[in-house]
Amino acid sequence: MKKLAHWLIVGCSLVVMSAPVLAGELKVGWINIERIFREATPAQQATKQLEKEFDKRQVDLQKMGKQIQEQQSDLDKNGMTMSESERSRRERDLANLSRDFQRMQREFREDLNTRRNEEFASIQERANKAIREIAESEKYDLILTDAIYAGPRIDITDRILKILDESGPAK
Repeated sequence: MKKLAHWLIVGCSLVVMSAPVLAGELKVGWINIERIFREATPAQQATKQLEKEFDKRQVDLQKMGKQIQEQQSDLDKNGMTMSESERSRRERDLANLSRDFQRMQREFREDLNTRRNEEFASIQERANKAIREIAESEKYDLILTDAIYAGPRIDITDRILKILDESGPAK
């Protein structure tokens, strides 16, 4: 299905690209949206904010992972010399800790992804506004964000980055 949509876009683009012959000059621009999310000042600030927001939970998960490894290593090393009840208790404790760790990891990833999506949706909205402003003011007929190839002549990513950087931090 995704390939069909891709070929449909390519086909429509080819039809649109042939329009200059019929309707005059076609003005096309292209934006590398991945670069926007990586290099724009608001995106970098959002990334730092997310790191700061989730750093403590990440450290706690790392500590818990290390604790699991230590307990597993101790159980492997000393399990044969322990009483059956002691070994069973430690195995149960280790299984519970591992289950809690996996749950916490899953919740961490879900929370991080949710927050990242929230932050970057705002940046996407601001980028779209900047793209529309450039398209209208400079009379672009088509601005793409996905292409197999786009030459540097039509790449307007730097201009969008500049607008986003001038507009201040992410809101």
